[in-house]
Amino acid sequence: MGVRNGSASAVAWHTENLAHLSGEGDIPAMVDRLRLLVLASSSPRRQQLLSAAGYALEIIPADIDETPRPSEEPWSLVARLSREKASAIAAAAGVIVVAADTAVVLDGVAYGKPFDDDDARAMLRRLSGRTHQVMTGWCVRRGDVLDGGVVETDVTFRHLGDDDINRWLATGEHRDKAGAYAIQGAAMVFVARVEGCLSTVVGLPVETVIAAVERAVAGQGQ
Repeated sequence: MGVRNGSASAVAWHTENLAHLSGEGDIPAMVDRLRLLVLASSSPRRQQLLSAAGYALEIIPADIDETPRPSEEPWSLVARLSREKASAIAAAAGVIVVAADTAVVLDGVAYGKPFDDDDARAMLRRLSGRTHQVMTGWCVRRGDVLDGGVVETDVTFRHLGDDDINRWLATGEHRDKAGAYAIQGAAMVFVARVEGCLSTVVGLPVETVIAAVERAVAGQGQ
């Protein structure tokens, strides 16, 4: 799936176009089967994706240590953190918890949220003109049963000049974003191509997670 620079409107990232966000086909219609999920994240983007899929949400951000372990690979990191976030939430019996963790990865190095504007600027300069991976670890928990995995998407940036980066940093949108950018925000103009699941880049591989929620409701494992 390709998203060409300048060819997509921000409207493409609104809830009415959730199927486009998934990059994987039609999203199951769930509005008539509204049920409560606990989302272990304060991310408004993850909230938007699950709400648009027809779920009522209780937001309980997980408070865990997100420090990578020595020599921990990015794929293992996001998988572990999503499991730990889901496990950290005290939920009532039968309630389903959804958790996720996203990293931007270039040359095997994971980039999380920038420490400050200088860190964000350095990240974006490294990503400029290159193809990187966005890895989102996800976990769906019901009781003691966990179902999870990692979905990976390739994102290619066009060349970014200093003016591009400075204009983006001036928006302030980079401060809580892995890799210092958000594809559904003003930084969408940085993107030359996306190959894979677009909602993974937003922060939640929504079709994959919805399928896992339905398995949890049915009492089935992965």
